[in-house]
Amino acid sequence: MTRGESRTTIPGPAGALEVAVNLPAEAPHGIALVAHPNPLQGGTLDNKVAQTLAKTFVALGYASVRFNFRGAGKSDGHFSDGIGETDDALAALLFARTQFADLAALPPVLAGFSFGSYVQARVATVVQPKRMVLVGPAVGRFAADTLPADTIVIHGEQDDVVPLADVLAWARPQQLPIVVFPGCGHFFHGRLPQLQQTITGMWQR
Repeated sequence: MTRGESRTTIPGPAGALEVAVNLPAEAPHGIALVAHPNPLQGGTLDNKVAQTLAKTFVALGYASVRFNFRGAGKSDGHFSDGIGETDDALAALLFARTQFADLAALPPVLAGFSFGSYVQARVATVVQPKRMVLVGPAVGRFAADTLPADTIVIHGEQDDVVPLADVLAWARPQQLPIVVFPGCGHFFHGRLPQLQQTITGMWQR
């Protein structure tokens, strides 16, 4: 659990949905929704990359909301190949908008890691995001939909889960820039501070 974090379970599409909220020191100026990697491969909201995304947006002044997909942690239900998980994400966002009513009308930030990136791309077809951050995106699952041009995409050169060549082939038709971390694997071991710094620098520009 991240310092200063609150957790609860809320009614979700498949039963209980576990949600974690982190807040900045000052009043937040937006909501950042963060999605974790594939629960079938052990992904939960406690994944280090997901936690890093949450910390990054808290530092940028956002209320950061993570949630466990159905079947992960204390969330009820079973894996639904991204379809049900999209509903989970929308339920978590609705909860956040209820909790932070003064921010409800603002477009949220959508951030995801691996499978979570795919889910956030689906969420973006329903909710217009302020901006998206996709780390190690599971591009084999993505539809042909073009993502917003200002989407931040970061990938490891030595990713053995989602090969960099596949990400480049996915990004090329969209002319979508990719930030490549040389010598880095899928889980960004030893590179999490650099990941936070990179996102922060690109966000502020």
